[in-house]
Amino acid sequence: MLRPLLLLSALIGLLPGAEQQHVGSATLNISSCPISYYGEQFTTLYVTATDEVFTACFDIIGVDCIVGPPLEIFFFFDEVSENEADWHPSLPDISSSLLCSVELKAFSGLFPVSLKISSFGSQAAVKLETGSLGPHEFEFVANGDSVGSVNLTNTGPIYKDISACRQSGGLYFYDDEVSSDPDTCSTESCDSVATIQPNDICGPLERCHGNNTCMFVSICTVTGPAVIDFNDQLKTVEDRCGYTLLTGSSIQNLTVVANFQERRRRDVSFLDSVTLRLQGQDDVHLEQGGVVKEGNTVLTINGSTDLGNGVEVFVDPTGVTVTVSHPESTTSVFFDGNTAQIIFIGPAGQDPDLGGLCANSTSVSDERLPEDIGSSCEVQYNDTADSSINCTMMTERCNLLLEEPFTACHNHTDPESYIDACIDTLCKYPAVDGLNCQFQEAYARSCSLRSSNDTLDSWRSTVGCSPPQPFCQGRICSDHEFCAETISGGIGCFCRAIFAFPYRSNDTLGDPTVCEENSASVTLVGCLLEEKGLDYTMLHLNDPTCTGQRDELDHMVTFSYNGSNTCGTEVMANNSQLIYMNSVTVLNSSSDNITRQDQVYIDFSCVFTQPDVNTVTFRIKDSSVIEKITSGTWNYTLTMKAYTDAGRTQAVDSNTEVQLNQQIWVELETDGLDDGLVALVTDSCWAADQAESLRYNLIVDGCANPDDQTVNVVGNGAGTSNYFSFNMFQFSRSSSEVSVHCKVNLCANLNQTCTPDCSGGLRKRRSAGSKYLDEAPAFISMTWTN
Repeated sequence: MLRPLLLLSALIGLLPGAEQQHVGSATLNISSCPISYYGEQFTTLYVTATDEVFTACFDIIGVDCIVGPPLEIFFFFDEVSENEADWHPSLPDISSSLLCSVELKAFSGLFPVSLKISSFGSQAAVKLETGSLGPHEFEFVANGDSVGSVNLTNTGPIYKDISACRQSGGLYFYDDEVSSDPDTCSTESCDSVATIQPNDICGPLERCHGNNTCMFVSICTVTGPAVIDFNDQLKTVEDRCGYTLLTGSSIQNLTVVANFQERRRRDVSFLDSVTLRLQGQDDVHLEQGGVVKEGNTVLTINGSTDLGNGVEVFVDPTGVTVTVSHPESTTSVFFDGNTAQIIFIGPAGQDPDLGGLCANSTSVSDERLPEDIGSSCEVQYNDTADSSINCTMMTERCNLLLEEPFTACHNHTDPESYIDACIDTLCKYPAVDGLNCQFQEAYARSCSLRSSNDTLDSWRSTVGCSPPQPFCQGRICSDHEFCAETISGGIGCFCRAIFAFPYRSNDTLGDPTVCEENSASVTLVGCLLEEKGLDYTMLHLNDPTCTGQRDELDHMVTFSYNGSNTCGTEVMANNSQLIYMNSVTVLNSSSDNITRQDQVYIDFSCVFTQPDVNTVTFRIKDSSVIEKITSGTWNYTLTMKAYTDAGRTQAVDSNTEVQLNQQIWVELETDGLDDGLVALVTDSCWAADQAESLRYNLIVDGCANPDDQTVNVVGNGAGTSNYFSFNMFQFSRSSSEVSVHCKVNLCANLNQTCTPDCSGGLRKRRSAGSKYLDEAPAFISMTWTN
């Protein structure tokens, strides 16, 4: 029934702030306050007010609506202010903050009815008020179905929570399960703020085994001296003993042992091998180079091998994996020669009875194997710090684990222990043998083991690491050796630091000569020869047919002679003694005076207790020589510097080791000359021994020695600097210093060339008409020694 216009006008006046007045129906824009009505967000209201029904729909087809009793004219208020404190006491499930509200006011007879709709983000609520006695029933329809109703009277406001989740046409309320995937042990549910959230049935240390079955999964990583246990806690091994990594009733007849040894330094231990002790079976040993032993027998494995009693060994290019299966648990041990990872899988919800460094051990020393206690493996050493290590740079590299793409793993694999272990190791041990990528590799593999979704495929290119390669595959080293990178980039067996220390301290390659009644022998250490880049098959005694014999177990090389075959032994008479002398040497393939191959001259006899060794690694004694030259009115500085690269960026200093036959670049540079007026001409350069009794030409008349194909002269006479290169040498059978002397001149280059003619035939020192500014040449020298 319509009311008189005068009365309506009076009522409108009682509604301050009314933005829009409507009769019948209207489409209202609520985009400034979008409402999530039962799980779907809307920005439009379609309102109808008639004598039969009142509807406020969020969609045009009318499947998401608030339906009320007959109401007449209505007003729309866009974004009204509301006191949030009035809402929460009546809406216990709404925890979010009130963001905004819109209001509809209509009339039932002479009494207004208010419908306020408020947004709480993903949640929403309605506040209904009236001055009428009522009751007035309001029904809430979502997705075409009724989801509740309220009866409104004048006794006070009614609050209605209109929050829910929707997916695939379904409506879900708080804590309802939306979906479930038994293959991944995951569900989706409508959470406490009405959003759909994924949930893992399995806990943080569990993995899904299908059919909604979870298994307890723990991962322990051992790399270098570090043990990162099942709880991501770091423990550090500081000696060279054996330690229990894992044992306990949950893995029944298995004990996993880590064996630590030193490598290039005596004071840093590395994981060297892993032993699996199996009750009633031979121990299984995993060693460097992919070597697998059962007891003392080396196994040949292509793919996988079943050792019985649930023990299976699998070998691939990345390493060796041994899996020990029991009815209720599985233990896998992976070893790639540098890093071991132990994975224990058992029933979920149980606290497994486990011990060892990977479990809950509080003291590293408690897990040292009883047979090693009191042995020399506990002795601690302190080697001189390696001055070539830049700890700041190494720390920055280790901290790459805090950045992408590793951040994808941080929610389940804490990087802190890996970073600490990386910094502690690389700040005192050189980043060789792949160590600069070893901790990142271990972290990435641990991540992929914990979550199949986080494989970190791109991490190697991001941090500059190559894909994993079979390291030392098939290379078997002796007990006092370890497999490592050689100078040439290959692999070889190097001496462990403690074993090699006495030899290095005495600057010798082997043991004292052994003299018997009519024979003598000398034994050289194979791994020391390997480090020097020496092939033992190229060594011989004075008689080239007398070569060394290599022991296949310890790799020691023995040279010997006896009365029936003296191998070129020389006999000397010294007072009343006869001295039988021989030497271990290598054939010199260079000229008579110089050599570019590693030299070995080890003289031994039955009088001397130590072989005389000429080392094969050389250091530049003076890498930069600067002299002040005064020539008439021209004052300039002349500098000679040596470099190890063609770009002349890597300067040689007193700590640089230069190998025989290594290419060296020597630059002669002036300061204070105008290259438009004068040019520097290197007239000649030659090498001489300490006594100046031996001489070897490098540059003659401004050109490279034609008899030495390694000499190359660049830029001579073209400017105020030039350089030349040659392959490093020393004088044969001499360990004294070698000096390079150069004679240089200045040449006036106005309208003429100062470049020597080195095209062949009779060389010219300079072009016709060119004139040196000073007839007295300048001399500059550089010295190297072993």
